[in-house]
Amino acid sequence: MSVADIKKNMQAKMEQSINAFKNNLTKIRTGRANPAILDTVLVDYYGSMVPLSQVANVSAIDARTLSVQPWEKPMGAKIEKAIRESDLGLNPASMGDLIRVPMPPMSEERRKEMTKIVRHEGENAKIAIRNLRRDANEAVKKLVKDKDISEDDQKRSEAEVQKITDKEIAAIDQLVVSKEQDIMAV
Repeated sequence: MSVADIKKNMQAKMEQSINAFKNNLTKIRTGRANPAILDTVLVDYYGSMVPLSQVANVSAIDARTLSVQPWEKPMGAKIEKAIRESDLGLNPASMGDLIRVPMPPMSEERRKEMTKIVRHEGENAKIAIRNLRRDANEAVKKLVKDKDISEDDQKRSEAEVQKITDKEIAAIDQLVVSKEQDIMAV
């Protein structure tokens, strides 16, 4: 394995970590209605639990309301029950075969609590990035030990790995700040 392979592998894993972090952020509730909030809701579909997105179309009607359109008429009551029983604190209302899910406004205390959760998720993502940096540097040190590259090459590659790490951590910080602004916007 060469230094270029190590860096390429590290960058690919860092991208995966950032994508996972972005995915986690979509599940954190802001003041606005976001269909991704219902991604974690499981519905009883003829005896098996399936994600809501597999039995209904979820979309945002406006900034404070989601609409859930079941693909099968008898699923409406089950979907409504699943949303109500989820730990999201939502109260759906059925209107014919359309289910409206109003997003209750969050209190100031709840908003601050959510920003703490976002910061915690951001810190976990940074830890994952730093672990990948450590693994890459250890792989480079192993190449030096095996006499495949020189110590000068090691120093150069460690500096490049650090530069990549700094860039990815800055991206995480930017995502955290952006999400906090979304949450604190009334």
